[in-house]
Amino acid sequence: MNSLKKFFLNEYRILSLIIVNAVIIVIQEFGLKSRLLDYAEAFITLLFVLEMATKIHHSGFREFFRHVLNRVDFILIAISIPSLAALFYGNGEQAYQLNFLLTLRAFRIFKFFRLIRFFPNVSELIRSVRHALKASYVVIFGFFLLVFIFSVVTCSLFKHIVPEYFNNPLNSFYSIFRLFSVEGWYEIPDLIASRSSPLVEILSKLYFGALLLGGGILGLSLVNSIFVDAMVSDNNEELERQVSRLSNKIDVLTQKLDKYNREESKEQQDPRA
Repeated sequence: MNSLKKFFLNEYRILSLIIVNAVIIVIQEFGLKSRLLDYAEAFITLLFVLEMATKIHHSGFREFFRHVLNRVDFILIAISIPSLAALFYGNGEQAYQLNFLLTLRAFRIFKFFRLIRFFPNVSELIRSVRHALKASYVVIFGFFLLVFIFSVVTCSLFKHIVPEYFNNPLNSFYSIFRLFSVEGWYEIPDLIASRSSPLVEILSKLYFGALLLGGGILGLSLVNSIFVDAMVSDNNEELERQVSRLSNKIDVLTQKLDKYNREESKEQQDPRA
């Protein structure tokens, strides 16, 4: 029992299982069908379930779920459990009954994300991303609100000219978002120009040029800069705390040194010394 516990608590052994499982999934996605591979993948998934149970028993339920990476691992393992149905997959009626479970095996690809926990300093990276999201969520929400407003306006203006892009607000939202990402931004105004009068052609090119400049270049650049600045500032805050602690220690040492110098000066001035 202790040997099994040591096995499941050894991160490098779990890493080797993740890599082997990833190789099996890649081979299967190349179209190589084999019952042996199905059994191997299901067995590794079962080991992942046992690993999770062992860690929860070892550290306690509350302590285990206190860490973000453990919560992510739990979700990834939970959505990959349907692959265990491959152990009981048969033919005929049984195959039909289990087929809907096996369709969920597509989620097994998410087990690749477990490799993230073995990246160096991944905890600091996740903390920085969370800090950046908290600091910039207002700007991100404002950007999506801007996309929504322009999607409704553009839908009203051009839905009869280019319905394949702006026939409804949802389709228009996707088209405007793609325009803001500078993805084929010239195709839409060129298509409008080919289907409308010269005046509408000029106005549409000015309109979409302004959208590209305001949302695609300035808007996205602003969101990116604020997000990156928030991530960097998180690292700066930790550095500032370390500098502050170092400064406090220097102040304490300076005070002790001043006290020692004053005592030495008094002893030198004392004639009985």
